[in-house]
Amino acid sequence: MAKTELHSEPLTPVDAAWLRMDSDTNNALIVGVMMFDQHLDFLRLRATLEYRLATVTRFHQRVRFSRNSSSQPNWEDDPYFDIDTHLQRIALPSPGGDPALQEFVSGLMSTPLNPNKPLWHMYYVENYNGGSAVVARLHHCIGDGISLVRVLLSITDDRPDAPWPEPPIVDERRSTRLGRLLMTPLALTGRGLKMTRRALEGSLAVVDDPGILVGLARRGVEAGMALGKLLLIPPDEKTILRGQCGGIKRASWSQPISLEEVKAIGRRYGATVNDVLISAVTGGVRRYLESRQQPVDGLNIRAVVPYSIRLDEDLNSLGNKFGLVFLSLPIGISNLVNRLKVVKLRMDQIKDTPEATVAFGILETIGMTSSQVEHIIVNIFAVKASGVVTNVIGPRQPIYIAGRMLKGMVFWVPQPGSIALGVSIFSYNSEVIVGVASDESVIPCPEEITAGIQQEFEELRLSVSTA
Repeated sequence: MAKTELHSEPLTPVDAAWLRMDSDTNNALIVGVMMFDQHLDFLRLRATLEYRLATVTRFHQRVRFSRNSSSQPNWEDDPYFDIDTHLQRIALPSPGGDPALQEFVSGLMSTPLNPNKPLWHMYYVENYNGGSAVVARLHHCIGDGISLVRVLLSITDDRPDAPWPEPPIVDERRSTRLGRLLMTPLALTGRGLKMTRRALEGSLAVVDDPGILVGLARRGVEAGMALGKLLLIPPDEKTILRGQCGGIKRASWSQPISLEEVKAIGRRYGATVNDVLISAVTGGVRRYLESRQQPVDGLNIRAVVPYSIRLDEDLNSLGNKFGLVFLSLPIGISNLVNRLKVVKLRMDQIKDTPEATVAFGILETIGMTSSQVEHIIVNIFAVKASGVVTNVIGPRQPIYIAGRMLKGMVFWVPQPGSIALGVSIFSYNSEVIVGVASDESVIPCPEEITAGIQQEFEELRLSVSTA
């Protein structure tokens, strides 16, 4: 019997760098939590993942390393792929509230994926606040935050009575390899992904024109100069937010924040939604530092903020296509309104200064190897910043998974190198949830930062209502 040939293709240098980023103290994982007021039909959820998510090529492929250590690793179809290997059903111990789910998610952040299988796993969580949750873990080498959130949202429907997902129709007249190459997430997920295209446009938008950066990435000399500027940025201020990571992660998230109230604050002070939310994060971090007797007068710390540089034709592709900016957070300003104004000023300066941004896409463009890319990424995250802050705009209307409405969602990108703090902002259906993840050895109580962010927002809201 002839042996079936497995489809195989090399990882890009940037994707391979993220693959090698796993360490004993930091896994290069994107972790997401989807929350529901009701119980999901487990069999319908399984069918949704099998016939939508798992048909996306990367989600039924594993990584294989060449015997030649100098060669790039390859994506290879997993001949033993089984959806039941990637979906697990668990129940939280009573009473099953946010603390129990946060404890569960924290453990998952600290646990590597099985390197011999496709690099993703999901958990259906019962006994959560009278409803349920779905927790997803995906390796960063599959794609960046924006592409993986898009894929996660592509398993959703825009109404509760949508039909059960069915196996995709495969045209047997095509060769197996060609068929797999042509089966993009858009073709496989149909209306769900078209909906998320509209919902996620503008995500991670800290610069007005990402096309400028794409153009920069296509010009090798200018890209090299921009990369040089990035590497010459001096180390960040030494605070208790930085230290030797121990590998045990902690996760927390806020209660939902009204997006309309965020907009009202922005209108009052001439700021954007992003400005208001980043200012609240800055204030929350300040409160945490003050509670730990860290001097904050005049203090500024850097946050790495990723943003998408995808062109329209790349919106449905996986892989890592994002840029970075360094945002200086004015921790040292005590007045929350003045702090918001400074955050807005600095955000505006970033928007108006393309040279201050460096797209990771340039690393491939100027021909770097995965080991060189890895060295640069670790160097950036190791000493030049104190945290990673992401902001994704989700669907503006309710969406449904397995016939149940998604109540809320939060996710985190990895914090490579010695970064101990990650903050995520996700807006959905007129509400915002802020997630905080940390390394326990450096920041043992991320829920204190989360509470500070929520308190900061409340005081900004009160400042508007009493003005």
